[in-house]
This record gives sequence, C-alpha cells and structure tokens, in this order.
Amino acid sequence: MTDEPPLRRRPVEHPGAGDGPAGPPAPMPLTEPRDGTPEPIATPAALAEVVERFAAGTGPVAVDAERASGYRYSQRAYLVQLRREGAGTALIDPIPLGDLTALGAAIADAEWVLHAASQDLPCLAEVGMRPKRLFDTELAARLCGFERVGLAALTEQLLGLTLEKHHSAADWSTRPLPQSWLTYAALDVERLVELRDVLAGELRAQGKQAWAAEEFAALTVTGALPPRPRADPWRRTSGIHRIRGARAQSRVRAMWYARDEVAARRDSAPGRVLPDAAIIAAAEMDPKDERSLLLLPGFGGRSVRRLARTWLEALAGARALPDDALPVTPVVEGPPPPHRWAERDPVAAARLARCREVVTRIAAGHTLPPENLVSPDYIRRLAWAPPPEPSPATVGGILRGFGARGWQVDLLAEELTAALPDPALPEAAGEA
Repeated sequence: MTDEPPLRRRPVEHPGAGDGPAGPPAPMPLTEPRDGTPEPIATPAALAEVVERFAAGTGPVAVDAERASGYRYSQRAYLVQLRREGAGTALIDPIPLGDLTALGAAIADAEWVLHAASQDLPCLAEVGMRPKRLFDTELAARLCGFERVGLAALTEQLLGLTLEKHHSAADWSTRPLPQSWLTYAALDVERLVELRDVLAGELRAQGKQAWAAEEFAALTVTGALPPRPRADPWRRTSGIHRIRGARAQSRVRAMWYARDEVAARRDSAPGRVLPDAAIIAAAEMDPKDERSLLLLPGFGGRSVRRLARTWLEALAGARALPDDALPVTPVVEGPPPPHRWAERDPVAAARLARCREVVTRIAAGHTLPPENLVSPDYIRRLAWAPPPEPSPATVGGILRGFGARGWQVDLLAEELTAALPDPALPEAAGEA
C-alpha cells in the first residue's frame, strides 16, 4: 500500500494487474538485459555487422541516445542504443565512428520507438540517423492522460517492471564506459517496444490514435531541427534580475560571451567553466584587478583562477564601451507577459482568461494536459491579436499558422471563436 498519487488521470485496466484483494503484484526489478549487455560497437567492421543484423530484423526499432548534458558544451550523442526483434540489442559508440548514416538507412522504413523523442532526434540527426516515422512513448502517455510520463514510471505502471534511472545524469563522454552504465543503457531500450504496444492500445481505446499520428508525423519533420539561436542568450543568466543599469548589464554580457568562448573551445558545459553566480558577482562589483576578482564568490577554483586574465579583460572591455554600445531593452515580438495584460489592456486580459478557460475545460474533458491540447503561446497570441471577425475558419487558420495540428483545431476553433468577443459589446450596442 502506498500514498503515492496514481500515475493516470483515469483508471485503466492493464495486462497482468491483479483483481483480488491484494491488488496487482509488486513490480519486478529489471536489472539485466535478456540477451546480456553487449559490448559497444566502435569499429567500422563491427558497425557493418550491426547494420546487416538490424536490416534483417522485423517490426519497430527501439532507439535511444545518451548525451553529456551538464558536462559538455555540445549536445552530441555519446552512445546510441537500438533493439529490434530478430536483431537483439546494439550499443553504438558514435565518437570513433562519426557517421551512422548506413545504420539509419538500414532501419529507415521501420517505425522508430523513442521516449521523449524531441530530446534525442537532434543528436541522432547529427550522426546521420533520421526516422521516416516514429512512436514517442512519452508523448503517447501524455495524450492518454498519464500524470507521470517518465520512462521508469511508465514501465512500472504498464509492464510491472522497475527500471532504475540512476545513471540518467551521468557524464556519457566518459571512456571507457563503466559496465553498469552500459547495462543501464541497454535496459533503456529493452522493453520500449512492449511499452509502445500497450500505449498504442490505450490510444485506440481512448479514440486518440489519429491525434497521436498527427503529433508523431510533426515530430519526424521538426524534431531533428536544431533549436533556433536565442537573441541575447546572456539575458538568461541566473540572477540577472539583480543587475540594474545598462553598464552593469554590459558586464554580464561580456563575461557570458567570454565564458561561452572558453566552454566551446574546451567542449565543456559553461556552468563548469564559471558558474552564473560568479558572473553576477563580477557584474555587481566590477573588480579591476586579480586580487579583487578572486575574492568574489565563484572565483576560488583553480581552473577559474587560471582564467583570471580572461575575466578581467572581459570586464575591462565592458568598462570601455561607449554609451551607445550598451545593451538596450530588446523589442519583444508578440504579446507582453500575461501578468502585464491587466494593466496594458484589460479587455485583452479578460479575453485571454476566457480562452484559457476554454482550453482547460476541453483538455479536462478529453483527459489531456492543457499544454498538449494546444501551446499556451498560441492562445496568448490569439487573445492579444484576434481576427477582426472571428469565425471557426479564421481562428482555425490562425492556430494552424502558429503550428497547431488539425485535431487541436477541430477541438478548439469553435469554442475559442465564441470566447473571443467581449461579452459587454453586444449589450453596449443594444443600449445605443
């Protein structure tokens, strides 16, 4: 018995669940791959054998990738895992191999099964692996109404197996990879196709398979695209809200770009080169010499001290900037932050509240998280600048232009059209 909240928003019977007073059996730990943990593939000859094996396999292919987020500057894949019926499991080391286009081509016509596909598709595309069609178990779980959609939680709830995730934040650029890490990586794809089958059945039972098909098709097109560069990425430095004035902001900017250059050169995560807190401290105090700099929080480490000249030069450069080169408040595209709507445009704020109520109600009626029914940004943009004459056609066209899928438009367009006009306007017109 447990006080843990249920994994689902509505109860569903699952294969293997018990129906007696004792309830379902306790989950079984998944500790070893059924075929053992394979050695990583790191040579062209071994890769050619894997390509042949997976081309001859049948059914969907479970695919996963491990990165070194938090350790490395790049988001490249440091291990690629695959499993397919008739082919078994393969662990591929893409670092010595570089290009995995032949492997991608060997399984191109199969359905790829990934968990949280948007996280892995960009790094897989980097090594030449792009699916033509896919099934995302995390996204499927969201559409089915699960409250917890992590791989371990889903594997336990739907398959009755406990999957350890204690290596998920490991430094996968480590070589050689420890045996326990390789076992963990192999287990990530061990039961992924089985999980896909259960979720596919649940999508059918809820009448959401067509919705999922649209979402998966969109992912195959956009999921492998690299993220668009942010304008002024230095403005996302943690703690920047404490920095007042353009001159102090210029110091944050100079330090951020100096750190980014070092991080890229070392292929190290920026926060491991210099923490954000150190950048903020330097921007506040503007130290002029090494002694003053090294007294600041975050500058005590040996590797940070070795770069003291780099940090001081960045600060000196910011100090020397003319006033017309200082940062200016960026022009924000689209609507302002919602918390400012009531002050800037109370009518639009009320319109947004009505639109949000529509989304929340329809999402609840279909056992969906509101953010999976439609992007909150689409609703903000629609409410801030609605069409002059709202109709399901015009509202649907706007939502599609933002990127909404057909099923989302079908569910929302009519009720959003009714929510857009100010309810006071017809009364005012009648009084006139």
